Amino acid sequence: MEIQLGDIGHIIQLAIAPVFLLTGVGTKLTVLTNRLARIIDRTRVLENRITATHGEDHSDAYDELTTLYRRAHLINRAITLSTSCGLLVCIVIAALFIGDALNLTLGKFIALCFVLGMFSLIGSFVLFLREILVATRNLSLRNIDELKRKE
Repeated sequence: MEIQLGDIGHIIQLAIAPVFLLTGVGTKLTVLTNRLARIIDRTRVLENRITATHGEDHSDAYDELTTLYRRAHLINRAITLSTSCGLLVCIVIAALFIGDALNLTLGKFIALCFVLGMFSLIGSFVLFLREILVATRNLSLRNIDELKRKE
């Protein structure tokens, strides 16, 4: 079987939209991993402070660590779902090429992979939003507590 130049152009046209989606997922993964890195850095600072100062009250640090662990867990799950979405989009792109080049009917498989990818992306966004809500809620409460202590 010989693939014509026009056929390759058509295949590339079919794959353009998923490639743009893949670019967005990659950017989102960058944001998520940067947030995870900041959480890890802050966790290390707090853990070092706790181990360096024995005998002091560390209840605030432990409360913040609990929040940071929860945030890290949410971000890890969001990264997993975003990565799953990216892999499914790659499968969609490959299936579009293979199906069109070999005249296979992969429409249902492609649709299933795309829908699963979208559900993964939706789940990732929901977890990302939850992480942001946890971070901002605790930030606000901590600032209020600090202001009350200064009075």
